Amino acid sequence: MDLDSYLSLCHPLWKTAGVEERGGEESVKLRGTARQSREALCTQDSEGVRVSPGQDQRLAVEGLTSTIPPMQFPAFQWTRHSATPGSREQDMGSLRVTKRHRKLLKTSPVVSNNSLNSSSSSSGSPDSAEESWQWHRLSHIQEARRRLMKEVCAKYKSSISRTITPHHVSRIYVEDKYKLLYCEVPKAGCSNWKRILMVLSGLASSTHEIKHDTVHYGNHLKRLDSFDRQGITQRLETYTKVLFVREPLERLVSAFRDKFENPNTYYHPVFGKPIISKYRVNASKVALRTGSGVTFQEFMQYLLDVHRPVGMDIHWEPTSQLCSPCLLDYNFIGKFETMEEEANFLLGRSGAPHNLTFPRFKDRNPKAERTSTHLTHRYFAQLSTSQRQRAYDFYYMDYLMFNYSKPFKDLY
Repeated sequence: MDLDSYLSLCHPLWKTAGVEERGGEESVKLRGTARQSREALCTQDSEGVRVSPGQDQRLAVEGLTSTIPPMQFPAFQWTRHSATPGSREQDMGSLRVTKRHRKLLKTSPVVSNNSLNSSSSSSGSPDSAEESWQWHRLSHIQEARRRLMKEVCAKYKSSISRTITPHHVSRIYVEDKYKLLYCEVPKAGCSNWKRILMVLSGLASSTHEIKHDTVHYGNHLKRLDSFDRQGITQRLETYTKVLFVREPLERLVSAFRDKFENPNTYYHPVFGKPIISKYRVNASKVALRTGSGVTFQEFMQYLLDVHRPVGMDIHWEPTSQLCSPCLLDYNFIGKFETMEEEANFLLGRSGAPHNLTFPRFKDRNPKAERTSTHLTHRYFAQLSTSQRQRAYDFYYMDYLMFNYSKPFKDLY
C-alpha cells in the first residue's frame, strides 16, 4: 500500500496518552482504542484541532502566542555513504528511495550551511582529514533523516495546528550547560544517554561509575515539563533537540524480554496479571496471582487488542507518538544501530569534553543475549502471518518516518 492510499484510509489526527508513574516504573495509559490494522492507526489526537486548508500551523507552548521556528543541524558538502544497518539509507542525494516513499518524497534542494545553534560556538572540530570526512558523511545522513521526517510529517499532518503542552515534552531531559534536549526512547540506548547527560551536568565524572538504579530512579536529571512556559519555549527555540530511534519490532522484543522474562516487581503484577487473566486458557492460580511467565504470544495479543485489559506503556509505545517528532522538529535523529558513532559525533559537535564518549557496556542483565535482528525473527516466528502484519501496522509510522525496512518479506 503506498502512502497516499494509506492516508486516505486514516483520520488525520492522533490520540495521545497520559503518563502515570507507579511503583518506580512509568506506564502510559491508553486513551481510545488500539490500532489493530493500518486503517486503525490514525485516531484523533487529544491535543489536535482541525484548521481550514492553508491556515498557518502554529507551534506554541500552551497559553503562549509565539511560534517556535524550526532549527537546522549543520549541513556539509554532500557525499555518498554506505547504508545504515536496518534501514534504507542509500544515496541520500535523492530521497525517492522506495515504492512507499515514491509518492511522498520529492527531491529537495540541499539546505544551506549554518551553525548547530547559538549555544555551540565552542563546539569541537575534526582533528584529521579522515575525521573531517566522517563528519561530512554523518552531517549528510542527518540532513537526509530530518528531511524525510519533515516530508512525512507534512504529508501526513498537513492540515493540523497543534499546541505544545507539558505532556508533549514530558519525556525530554534537559542539559543546560551544553544546551541539549534529549527525548528518552526506552530500549534505544536511553540508560547510557542519561549517563552522558549526568556527566555533562557535573553529577558524575565518568559514565562507568553510575549504576542503573541511579540512572532511572535517582531523579537527578531535569525534565523539560518541569519548567514554566517561558522556560520550555526558550529551550525549544535555542537548544539542540536529540532523538535516538531503534528498529521498531526489535525494540518491542527487547522490551518484552526485559520486562517479562526477568523478575520484575512492577510489570509482572501490573501488566502480567491482566494479560494472563484475559489471554491464557486454564491459567494456574500461581500465574494469576503473580503475573509471571507471560509468553510472547500473550503479550502480542494484549498489544494488538482493541480492548486491552491494561493500558499502553512507554517501553513499547511508538516513538512517533512518544517524542512527538512532527511537533518538536528534532535537530538530530540518531539510530540505535549506529549509536556509538553517531552519539560521539553529536557530542563532538556539542563541545563536550574530548574524553567523554558513549558507553559500550550493558549493565542490566549483562549476560543475556542482546536483542538482534536474528533474535527478533525468532520471537516473531511464533506468531501468525496476520499477527506479524498487524504488529508492523502498529508501528507503521515509525517505519516510514525513520526509514526502516520491512522486517518480513510477507508484509504488505
